[in-house]
Amino acid sequence: MEKTVTPPWLEAMLKTKFLTHCSKHREMPRNECNMFCADCFENYSSFCIYCRSQNHSNHHVIQIRRSSYHEVVRVSEVEGLIDVKGVHTYVINSANVFFLNERPQPRGVGAAAGKAAASPYFCEVCSRSLLNDFRFCSIGCKLARIKSNGDATFVVHERDRSSESSRVEGDNSRKSSNLGEHPDGSSAANDAKPTSPQRRSRRRKGIPQRSPLFS
Repeated sequence: MEKTVTPPWLEAMLKTKFLTHCSKHREMPRNECNMFCADCFENYSSFCIYCRSQNHSNHHVIQIRRSSYHEVVRVSEVEGLIDVKGVHTYVINSANVFFLNERPQPRGVGAAAGKAAASPYFCEVCSRSLLNDFRFCSIGCKLARIKSNGDATFVVHERDRSSESSRVEGDNSRKSSNLGEHPDGSSAANDAKPTSPQRRSRRRKGIPQRSPLFS
């Protein structure tokens, strides 16, 4: 079932190890392997920006980022390649992102744990608390659901490709903006610097003067 509803490169990307140093460009700066090619996925390997310019200049390349030790991908980089409906979005550095795989449930007595306990929404696969009414906490959990019963899909039909981009951006941006939480579980309100309250400008009282006397 998953063969018809899941692009073959997607599962390879979810199993790939990212953000290691490139063995081919050891002496170069910024040599982290944070790229994945949807056209050359058979070798299950990530690569750096130098490998991209040499071997993948005309391919579908996806950049992987990290937030709190977990890999994320920007919505704008995958929404035209896979159907992302139902996957929870988060905001990091003003960009909408997806987590690639399942993460541990927040524990303790902090703000993140409190929000998780109070939320009525849960991932259908790993039961992680969600802050909005999405079905899955990550792309990996959606894939697991597809494999178990096939009631979802990653395939974007050509006729839906243009409308999907605008729909997902609007829908996910609206829900993500209401999250008030970054991918690491910290409150966005804690990161925002409060603005100084504006003081009322009071007109300085001058020295009272008597009106001139006329004879």
